[in-house]
Amino acid sequence: MKKYKLGYTTGVFDMFHIGHLNILQRAKEQCETLVVGVTTDELCQKRKSKLPIINERDRAAIVGAICYVDKVVYQTDMDKLKMVKELGVDVVFVGSDWKGTSSWDEYEKDFAKLGCSVVYLDHTDGISSTILRNRIHDFSYL
Repeated sequence: MKKYKLGYTTGVFDMFHIGHLNILQRAKEQCETLVVGVTTDELCQKRKSKLPIINERDRAAIVGAICYVDKVVYQTDMDKLKMVKELGVDVVFVGSDWKGTSSWDEYEKDFAKLGCSVVYLDHTDGISSTILRNRIHDFSYL
């Protein structure tokens, strides 16, 4: 039996790569049902001052087709507490690079009051959408 019933994680999932797959697989190994929030184009533009290469509809379709994902929702804002309440999740999965940050220390306290845990998943070294973006940029100058 898996440790958690309903898990939640979020991401932009632009230019889907092995790091994205690893996160989803590791999360699903620990919960019966995995809900994934795909960041909207609007939120990505607002937070990162750039649009994803792949639009939100297509990114959601890609993520939804992954065997580890049970449901896809759009992440329209950064209010993770709201989503924990709305979905009734008992675990939130996030990259280990967030562990020990003031924002996630606070989330841990707020989630705990709702009976929700935080599990930090290791980042896959050597790959990210930013790395892919830079490679594409470098190739365009060849």
